[in-house]
Amino acid sequence: MTRLQKLTAYDARLFHWRQMLHRELRLAPVSRFVSRLGDGLFYLLLGLGLALFEPEQGPAFFQAGLLAFSLELPLYLLLKNTIRRDRPCHRLDGIRAVIEPSDTFSFPSGHAAAAFLFALLLSAHYPGMAPLAFPIAGLIGLSRVLLGVHYPTDIAAGALLGLGSGVLALHLWEAI
Repeated sequence: MTRLQKLTAYDARLFHWRQMLHRELRLAPVSRFVSRLGDGLFYLLLGLGLALFEPEQGPAFFQAGLLAFSLELPLYLLLKNTIRRDRPCHRLDGIRAVIEPSDTFSFPSGHAAAAFLFALLLSAHYPGMAPLAFPIAGLIGLSRVLLGVHYPTDIAAGALLGLGSGVLALHLWEAI
């Protein structure tokens, strides 16, 4: 068995364990709510609100966010459409997604990428928000697994993509 096959098997086992936990604890309504926080509208509204009503860091936060998401989104789409990994609800027998996924492929998680990118930017501009921002990003990623639309490694890859894009954007923003 290759390393990739071992990783895929481990990922599927972890996914099944989380699915069992999700069913037993009846977390679907909470998972749906948390997942919706990562849909993008929240980020836009908070960014605009800070840009308009918080003159000290708000405009810089919003502009750095635009730069960061303009880096992250094309990379996300390139990876997703190149790797083309089926979602667990489409691949694993007996698994049904709690929600209808917005597209066919799962790797990397766009919700996790955006959540961790946003958490990083928020923490860079408002350091006191880090203890809240990163756990929420993690919960958004976890919710996607619990909803049946992502494997745990999709979330990890999305988090790395978001953090990397955020770090790059902050360095570029500081150079401007």
